[in-house]
This record gives sequence, structure tokens and C-alpha cells, in this order.
Amino acid sequence: MRPRERELIAHLLGDAPPSAATRAWLATAAGQKSLAGHRRALAGLEAWGAVTKRPPTARRQTTRSAVNDEPVVYVGALTTPVGRVLAAIGPKGVVGVSFGRSTRTFGATLARRHRARIVRADARLAEVERELGEYFGGERRRLTLAVDLAGVSPFQRRVLAAARRIPAGRVVSYGELARRIGQPGASRAVGQALGHNPIPIIIPCHRIVAGGGGLGGYVGGAKVKRTLLALEGVSGLLQPTGT
Repeated sequence: MRPRERELIAHLLGDAPPSAATRAWLATAAGQKSLAGHRRALAGLEAWGAVTKRPPTARRQTTRSAVNDEPVVYVGALTTPVGRVLAAIGPKGVVGVSFGRSTRTFGATLARRHRARIVRADARLAEVERELGEYFGGERRRLTLAVDLAGVSPFQRRVLAAARRIPAGRVVSYGELARRIGQPGASRAVGQALGHNPIPIIIPCHRIVAGGGGLGGYVGGAKVKRTLLALEGVSGLLQPTGT
């Protein structure tokens, strides 16, 4: 019997928790299929009285809950015209997009925010890669990917929702976006909320600029913001300024 099979059986019997490597494998399609097969086999043996599950200890029960119930967030790397981009998707949609960060740092941030187990699986990002590829290739103007904004404040959620309604090729000022959410005096707070946008590009905070034609700030930097706006046909903005 292979070591991993012994681990699965011990886990299903409540004898021992699986290792970190096995927990990561269980999050894959192959792992889930194998786990289901072992469950069926054990169920058949139980029906014949050949095997009895042991009552798990408190620690083992916690580990089992983490394996079976803890949400999984899949992280992958994408190659784009603005460089290497990390993206992450959870059960409810895209939870993160990041420029220039390490996979470990990005994953640690997501694990804290979503209380999730992080699994590196580029293949799980196929739909994200497809839509972003069409966007960067000029074939798509609107990204329709579902997003999960768990962990952001109600104010930031309103700001990001308003930002997502701005169509490609259009820009609005921080002050205008503040007016659109019913808080005309909150342009600086709007800028701060956009500066912590966890899902840039998909939530297009690059379309919000400074008053008077200035570029304004951007989580991915001025160069990336200019590139995204130029891709959408917006040009002629000045150097970054305040809100």
C-alpha cells in the first residue's frame, strides 16, 4: 500500500490527520476522486462489519473540519502585457489580483482575509485567464467575472461597486465617484478605498483619475495605469497627482 493511501485510510478512520502535502492534494480533482473511492470502499467494509471507525480526538476533529469545511482559494500566475499578475479565486469568485508580489506573500494575505486554505493551481484560473486575455487582446470591453469582496468595509464595497460600473474607455474623478455614492465630500476617502482595491483590473479602479486631468495614484503603479487606460483608448493624462 502506498504511503498516501495509508494516510487517507488513517484520516477516514479518524486515526491521524493528513499531512500538509496530502491536504493540498485532496483539494485537487484527482485527490477528491481518490478520497471518494476510499470512502466508498470503507463504507462497503463497514456494511460487512469488517472495519469500524474510531471516534476522533478533539485535535483530529479540528483537522478534519479544516480539510472538509475550510474554503479553498486557488492561486495562479498569469502573463499579461503589464507583466506577471497573480490572481486568486475562491468558492464565490475572484478574491484577489496582485502586481509584483510573491506568491507566498499574496497567499498569506488571502489566507488571513478569507480564513481559507491556499492552494497553488494555475489551471483553476482558466476562466480568469480567458477573460483577461480577451480584454488585453482588445476582444472584450467588460469583464464579467464574479468577485468576492469578503473582508472589505461597507464603504469600500460601495466605492468598488461604483468603480466597476464605469465602462471601458471612460474615466471619472475621485470627486465624481464620491458624488455617485452619495458622499460628495469624501473624495480623499474614495481614493484611499481604491488604493486598497483587492481585485484591480477586474474592478477597474484605473478608470478613476485626479481632478483637473491628473492621472492619480494606482495600486499597480503609474506605468500600469497608463497602459490599461491606453488599451481602452484613453490618453493624454498628466503625471500622477493627488486626488
